[in-house]
Amino acid sequence: MNSHREQLTAPRIDQERLREVLGHFATGVAVVTSVSPSGDLGMTVNSFTSVSLSPPLVLVCARHESRTGRGIEESGAFAVNVLCRDQEELSRRFCGPAEHRFDGVPVRAGRSGAPVLRSALAYLDCCLEEAVEAGDHRILIGRVLEAGSRGDEEPLVFFRGAYW
Repeated sequence: MNSHREQLTAPRIDQERLREVLGHFATGVAVVTSVSPSGDLGMTVNSFTSVSLSPPLVLVCARHESRTGRGIEESGAFAVNVLCRDQEELSRRFCGPAEHRFDGVPVRAGRSGAPVLRSALAYLDCCLEEAVEAGDHRILIGRVLEAGSRGDEEPLVFFRGAYW
């Protein structure tokens, strides 16, 4: 006889169906940045969330093959840069090929050493607390060292496969 847990986990859900259903959850868009000996690293994410206010913890998810994810684990530092509504092009830039992502993008070094995008709506500069295996991703939990925001602009949102 199968255990209750086996019965609940036995069926496999189609990945495309899962992606379509998850697309109904609107998310913010952020660029996560880090630093490596070979230069600055960055990737666009919508898998970002607050974990705890005390201590101040946030998390991002990175695919195993992500250069930025590996860079975060090697350097122990990352910044989450929340994008404004008019920064769709910047989001797309950090989704594409790794070369030239930072060309013409004003940055400053955060307390952790990770690059902070000067034009971001908000940022959280973090040191890596823990990395956890989770399927085809790693969950990267960071302790917030510094945080800031500017103005009251609207955020860039991703919903059902499109920017809003």
